[in-house]
Amino acid sequence: MSNRILLPRIIEIGKNACQKLPSILSTFNIKKVLIVTDDTMVKLGYVQLIQDILNLNKIESTVYADTIPEPTDGSITAGINLVHQRHFDGMIALGGGSVIDSAKAISILGKLGGSIRDYKFPRQVDEQGLPLIAIPTTAGTGSEVTKFTIITDEEKNEKLLCVGAGFMPIATIVDYSLSLSVPPRTTADTGIDAMTHAIEAYVSQKHNIYSDQQALAAMRLIGPNLKRAFHNGQDQEAREKMMLGATLAGIAFSNASVALVHGMSRPIGAFFHAPHGLSNAMLLPNVTAFSIPASPSRYADCAIALGVASHTDTIALANQKLIQFLKDLNQELNVPTLAEFGVQQEKFNNLLDTLCEQAFASGSPNNNPRIPTVDEMRSIYRSLWL
Repeated sequence: MSNRILLPRIIEIGKNACQKLPSILSTFNIKKVLIVTDDTMVKLGYVQLIQDILNLNKIESTVYADTIPEPTDGSITAGINLVHQRHFDGMIALGGGSVIDSAKAISILGKLGGSIRDYKFPRQVDEQGLPLIAIPTTAGTGSEVTKFTIITDEEKNEKLLCVGAGFMPIATIVDYSLSLSVPPRTTADTGIDAMTHAIEAYVSQKHNIYSDQQALAAMRLIGPNLKRAFHNGQDQEAREKMMLGATLAGIAFSNASVALVHGMSRPIGAFFHAPHGLSNAMLLPNVTAFSIPASPSRYADCAIALGVASHTDTIALANQKLIQFLKDLNQELNVPTLAEFGVQQEKFNNLLDTLCEQAFASGSPNNNPRIPTVDEMRSIYRSLWL
């Protein structure tokens, strides 16, 4: 059986890789761009850095900096309107996963029209929007190399998973120097998100020989370096390896899939506004413990790749070490419980059926090595309070 692999046409990797942006734009004959970003990137001076590079090469740019964390259909409307008004021939996304996801949606809706719900999975969106160059500034979502975007439908309070080649950036610039200013909390959340991508891609029922290699390589980079980057944001070696690890993890899950953690995580983000990586972290230890019986050898491979078990360990011991590592990691990275995050248990319990319904509707739980029943999913959700 063959597997179709989707990647950006150009991936530029390394310190100061942003300097190659004009030549990449020239490759695609792009001369007038919309820069999609957020206020943080403006304040840090990164937007000005990109505009200076563009100005030196006489490339016209307009900045849209009103994206928000956990983007919604409402938050991207003004960006779509700009595309309709200004007739850009390309876009640049500069920021974390929420910025890149916003830019992907703006690219598609700005050119093809409709509402984001029209593009919800299981529709495969292979039509092309405006050409998009993604420049990530966090080591997390891997959105710079994936065929996915996630936008919340505000009316229904539902995170919509949108899938297809149309959401793949045509080019990506992975410049780890842009991640040196990321604060510890965001470093932790995005780093655990990247690690979860790699683990889930490797154990997914849709894994393949190509995605396996990317996932294992990502875990080998992320495992030893996540805590280093969290404790010392100026550790350039750790930042570089985390950025590359996140990109490889993105390639892995884009060409395999994510699974139960992500399926259950999205509704938590939609209803309680927990950052995506944070809700992943809350779920990962218990979902892993639930899933191991269906794929013990592959989870043991993950433990070894992450550096928390050795090849001489039995499969059972490696998996014990993996679960303990995930619990200890959450403690060291100060991952709060749902209660500590401010979620009211009564409200959570009242929404439990809706959480399960939306999780299953995303399709991700069906990729898990062990597919839960509704009762088992409720039990995993309830375990977040223990």
